[in-house]
Amino acid sequence: MARKPRLHIPGALYHVILRGNAQGDIFFGPEDRDAFYHLLAEGVRRFGYRVHAFCLMTNHVHLALQAGDESLSRGMQNLGFRYTRHVNAARKRVGRLFEGRYKAFLVDQESYGLDLVRYLHLNPVRSGMVRDAADYPWSGHRAYLGREALAWLTTDWVLGQFGSSLGVARRRYARFVADGTGQGHRDDLYGGKHDPRVVGEEDFVARSVLVEIGRPRPPSLATLVRVVCKDSALRPTQLSAPGRTRAPARARAALAWLGVRSTAATLVEIAAMTGRDASTLSHGLAALAAEAEREPETKAWLEKLLDAVVQA
Repeated sequence: MARKPRLHIPGALYHVILRGNAQGDIFFGPEDRDAFYHLLAEGVRRFGYRVHAFCLMTNHVHLALQAGDESLSRGMQNLGFRYTRHVNAARKRVGRLFEGRYKAFLVDQESYGLDLVRYLHLNPVRSGMVRDAADYPWSGHRAYLGREALAWLTTDWVLGQFGSSLGVARRRYARFVADGTGQGHRDDLYGGKHDPRVVGEEDFVARSVLVEIGRPRPPSLATLVRVVCKDSALRPTQLSAPGRTRAPARARAALAWLGVRSTAATLVEIAAMTGRDASTLSHGLAALAAEAEREPETKAWLEKLLDAVVQA
């Protein structure tokens, strides 16, 4: 059965999870977590999402993100590929770091938002790593308590639920988190019975799907391939043929740019279709994007391709 498309609703809250490939580690030292922080901060500026809570474990990450106008897919793809590039360069390794696509569950913020933040910040306690959430240095909990400053972490919405005075709000928030210490795993924060993509009751699911129906769907990957091949005078088989000939390589980079820009496909999916390593494709995309910043002709060419995809 084909998986349902992601629900993207600007301003909505999402529970996002990134897991290590084959349950492997994704953080190997403090410098890796610092690099992840840097990429999150950059993502807030570049893609417009807000981070309300987070927890970096050894082999996975939990995020409570509020989507901006930009698709979360673009921000998460950028985060995943750039962090993978950091780890591969630092550890002199190659290949995939994360397990396939990231997970993202649309969350009914009013009914489940505070529970999600508490659940994420208590993850190290449930895992037996610490007895007190405040003792774990790689979550947003300490920033909520005022013990750490993270400019990219949004705390106003959560603390505003606990009082208008910052000191009072922090004390009540700390008590709220402590009261949840005995809770175990919560299946309801990983999708619901009414829709596996949504954390919420039936009426919230129905409203969310109706909102999403009104939004245009991204084009198919086949459409992107058809547009790129027509523009480049190439056959689809030439995109996956061995070798580094300039025309197919440039076409693959353009295909990656269109996939990310239109949210039609991830770099992993395009890499699989073209028989390339995702990191190689990512380098080609980065080079093409940099060229478009320097060269108006390249930028105009890419925008022309995007227009053709939209009209196809």
